Amino acid sequence: MKLSGNTILITGGSAGIGLAFAERFIKTGNKVIVCGRREEALQQAKEKFPNLVTYVSDLSIEADRIKLFDWITANYPDVNVLVNNAGIQQRFNVLKADAKTDWSYFNKEITINMEASIQLSMLFAQYFATKKEAAMHSFTVSLRHQLADTSVEVIEVAPPAVNTDLGGAGLHTSGEPLDAFADGIFQGLNEGKVEIGYGSSVNRLRMSRDEVDKHVENMYEAMKKTIE
Repeated sequence: MKLSGNTILITGGSAGIGLAFAERFIKTGNKVIVCGRREEALQQAKEKFPNLVTYVSDLSIEADRIKLFDWITANYPDVNVLVNNAGIQQRFNVLKADAKTDWSYFNKEITINMEASIQLSMLFAQYFATKKEAAMHSFTVSLRHQLADTSVEVIEVAPPAVNTDLGGAGLHTSGEPLDAFADGIFQGLNEGKVEIGYGSSVNRLRMSRDEVDKHVENMYEAMKKTIE
């Protein structure tokens, strides 16, 4: 994808991976808009990067997702890149969790991590497809096939564990360093790759079913102590 001259929306861009991507996109000559739930965190991000455009939006709420799309396309009609980065991580023991009374708590992760990304991808895909040139980051491989005959480019970024505060401070200290990860992803973008991994996630992009099962088992064993 073209790494300069874009207008880019990054969801969940006030901290962590999203803000690291925003920093690199700004440095390569792009207009960057980030959204997030916490106004204070967005303000801190803007203080660090004054050219950053910020917008408060709770992507767990459908009306907020539509409002975000309408606001972006009305105020920044040249938007041509969507980075679906927003996500939360909740740790729990499935054998002890109460799915009857606490389902709204567990469902929030599904809503933000999957439903919001899918809806925003659909909204922006239609908008991007009307343009002569566009680029789009997405985690949905099927979207690439559906949009193969349009001008929309779909890029899948598969992150490994990265040392951020996702899910709580100190939970990912053994993960890949944030800056090294972000630099690695941007190297892949610069090389024109449509599937980009880093560290342990490089091999995961092409794992067989048996290898995926083993990987999930190893991950669970590593994190089991944190959810007991």
